[in-house]
Amino acid sequence: MPLLQFDIIEGRTDEELKEVLDTAHAVVLDVFKVPVRDRYQIVNEKKPNHMVFEDTGLGFSRTKDLIMLRVFTSPRPEEQKVLFMKELAAALEEKCGIKGNDLMISFFSNTRNDWSFGFGEAQYYTGTL
Repeated sequence: MPLLQFDIIEGRTDEELKEVLDTAHAVVLDVFKVPVRDRYQIVNEKKPNHMVFEDTGLGFSRTKDLIMLRVFTSPRPEEQKVLFMKELAAALEEKCGIKGNDLMISFFSNTRNDWSFGFGEAQYYTGTL
């Protein structure tokens, strides 16, 4: 049940946003092997000057297509996280034209008991899920 939170620079059309979100979900399904309706995505649009992301000295620049993605998820093997990063970058470039220099990803781990999917119930803890 990963939660994907996208910070992007404002200006994309609804169709472009839908393509980004659909592409990311397809990669989540493939790499994390979650159910199809296990889809949780949030988009935050920012003014251009409200996102400053340099390259940590790696020698590349970013454009207005920048996406900062935070993935909140139960602990996952390092290999799976690395595969997700690689597959998402490739898919976003192929389907959305977003270059790898404009994608930054960070993982945040928590446990299944940290989630409530509604009604104030911790469904994993109670055994509902």
